[in-house]
Amino acid sequence: MLKTNSYSPFLLISTASLGNILGSIFNWLLGFYLLKHINKKWFPFKQYQIDEASKRFNKYGVWSLLFAWIPVIGDPLTLIGGVLRVNFLLFLILVSVGKISRYLFVYVLFN
Repeated sequence: MLKTNSYSPFLLISTASLGNILGSIFNWLLGFYLLKHINKKWFPFKQYQIDEASKRFNKYGVWSLLFAWIPVIGDPLTLIGGVLRVNFLLFLILVSVGKISRYLFVYVLFN
């Protein structure tokens, strides 16, 4: 869509970023509120998986949320952010910076 020059780059970057940020917020909320169900059969993660992800997250710190834009590792990062009760405002700022930067980079790359 950027290459067609038919759409506003600002609108494209804003929409893509907002959608990604909202998805990350949803993951944070899942981690924050659903962890109490970890012992239920339907819960998708086992305690050892949560412990391992938490250990890695704590090793690299909250700054690792700047990499939430990376496919495959981004969603687990944002979920663990909720599980570990990362301050929501800090979470939102770091995730937003990472995701908006990605789309700005794509814009610069293609123009």
